[in-house]
Amino acid sequence: MNIKAVMCDVDGTLLNDQGKVTKKTKEAIKQLKEKGIVFGLATGREAYSVEILLEEWGIKEDVDVIVGSGGAEIIDYQHDIVRAEFPLDGKLILDIIEHFKDLDVNFAIPERGVLYAYRDDDVMKELSQIDQIPYQVVDYPSFLTQPRQKVMIVCEEEMMSKVIERSKTFSSDQFKCASLKTASTLFEYMDPRVSKSYGIQEVLKTFGIEMQEVCVFGDADNDYEMVKDAGIGIVMNNGSDKTKQIADYITDDHNHDGIAKALLQYIL
Repeated sequence: MNIKAVMCDVDGTLLNDQGKVTKKTKEAIKQLKEKGIVFGLATGREAYSVEILLEEWGIKEDVDVIVGSGGAEIIDYQHDIVRAEFPLDGKLILDIIEHFKDLDVNFAIPERGVLYAYRDDDVMKELSQIDQIPYQVVDYPSFLTQPRQKVMIVCEEEMMSKVIERSKTFSSDQFKCASLKTASTLFEYMDPRVSKSYGIQEVLKTFGIEMQEVCVFGDADNDYEMVKDAGIGIVMNNGSDKTKQIADYITDDHNHDGIAKALLQYIL
């Protein structure tokens, strides 16, 4: 298969448990670039917050495109394109918060490299530290007078089953939204048109690259669609059972050079 682009998820895929890109993975990415293969990131993180960390991760010169916010944002460095689509109405986000108000959870809205938090607590501090993004507590009714890209429910792992169960009873007469678990402590609401698969197809249009010519790496449930739709879908050994089931290949985990090993075996 003629692969013209490689797109990688970030957390649990590109980054190891120390929040680093391994040396072997960086070397493999550079080999991709030498072959003229487009390299990009497809992540649930907000695009700008990823952009400001590229240098620290040691891959700033190698990233051609970023798909952020689960597919709602794109940055194309080669064609100087920055675009965001499908934000959630502020009233809808407030309704979501009301629906979960009796559960011990917090909420975060990522924007321009900051996590805007509903309140200050340990789960927010931990998320900020892990993702290397500062957080700021704001008054949500005032903050949500305008649309925001998405809202994340942040909770302890043991609370996630209750969050998922509660999500099944949320509905809105005015607005449409979709939701899914994106990490062991994160559950997100976004526009139903948003997916990483959609974002990848949009950002690669200007390169003339079709989805069948893309290799993707992922690990979580929110990687399911892009793994299914890509020419080659590779899932990390630490990935979710759901996403592993539709993978073309399963590679080593994010702490043991899984991306580098798969690139060398299947692409380079």
